[in-house]
Amino acid sequence: MNSRLEQTVPDQGGSGERATGGTGVRYHEKLRAPLSYWFIGFLFGLSLAIIMLVVGPWWSLVALVAGTALSEYAVVAYGNQVIEISADGTLKAGSATLPASALGPALALDVERARALRTYEADPRAFLLLRSYIPTAVRVEVADPADPTPYLYLSSRRPKQLAAVVNALPR
Repeated sequence: MNSRLEQTVPDQGGSGERATGGTGVRYHEKLRAPLSYWFIGFLFGLSLAIIMLVVGPWWSLVALVAGTALSEYAVVAYGNQVIEISADGTLKAGSATLPASALGPALALDVERARALRTYEADPRAFLLLRSYIPTAVRVEVADPADPTPYLYLSSRRPKQLAAVVNALPR
């Protein structure tokens, strides 16, 4: 096994990424939403508060708290997607779970290729774990002939590392 892939990668920017070998996880990345999404959630609550100010100041405060809490919950849910490759080679990406035997080669996509693959070159049968705030991605071919999905498009902040881990899996 490649010892380089078993080393812990420091979490940079709060993205929740790590690659470890001793914990049963080869790769783990959480696709958290950026701070701007949290600010937009607060602005949504503030907008509701301004609307409810006509009714009364207490209703405005309730609208601020409730609207902000609701929108921040939506941000957390949207940014709660995980890409994980376990020690046994199982890839979990969002709602998709595939064993290593069903995976083909992985290709790290730069900004230009990722944009092309999620727009005009996209296959409608592909599985997309797409996050608009992450410009790079990985394309993982699906090698299972019984699966109609041709490939997985996985948004990733570290596409080269994810592709290297997928390509190093024993099949």
